Amino acid sequence: MAQTMLPPAFAEFERFAPIWCLATETERWERRMNSSMDELNEFYTAFFPRLEEAIAYCDKFPLDDLPDEVLHLLQLVYSLALVAMAVEIFLRPRPVDSADAELERIAEPWP
Repeated sequence: MAQTMLPPAFAEFERFAPIWCLATETERWERRMNSSMDELNEFYTAFFPRLEEAIAYCDKFPLDDLPDEVLHLLQLVYSLALVAMAVEIFLRPRPVDSADAELERIAEPWP
């Protein structure tokens, strides 16, 4: 049996976990910029309907002591926030009229 990254209640999203469970906002930004709209739409369409449920699940745990599977679920939530802008607003992975937009943090909020 393959190792799972997400809580059992969110097992249907395991296929997205290796792609979108990323530790930093910079990594999530890069993933978005290098994804096709088909890939972004697939993730958005699958995960968005359960977003509030995922957030409520994560809220059951203290932020400074998240089990790995919950941290990965939270990382999916963070990734969805960036993907949603591409899907709902820009209709493309890259922001419109932004030249060579980059996102580089010198420190990351935790988690």
